[in-house]
Amino acid sequence: QVQLVESGGGLVQAGGSLRLSCAASGRTVSSSAMGWFRQAPGKEREFVTVIDWSGFSTYYADSVKGRFTISREYAKNTVYLQMNNLKPEDTAVYYCAAAPRLTQTLRAGAGWYDYWGQGTQVTVSS
Repeated sequence: QVQLVESGGGLVQAGGSLRLSCAASGRTVSSSAMGWFRQAPGKEREFVTVIDWSGFSTYYADSVKGRFTISREYAKNTVYLQMNNLKPEDTAVYYCAAAPRLTQTLRAGAGWYDYWGQGTQVTVSS
């Protein structure tokens, strides 16, 4: 069983920064690609970024490229999302997700991600 718990969300002004954390448990997590998604009110859940099992390969949505950075710390079984230069359009609930089936190619489709956290709210004021 895989459990994912996000933290680090909050209210920040435009231009500010936040770092989200995703604490993971379960035997497959260390060998899984890990991703972040977000869902704004009235909108569908959208892909933000993913990191492969090795930590060397990453993939970002165009909307966050150059502003967000994903990383993982194996000793703590934790994945991070550093968000800089935040914009009001980044306001959403952010979800961490694990994709144990993604072993070669990183993918943005939510269907590849088998385990999800409960989400953490990020609100960016203008």
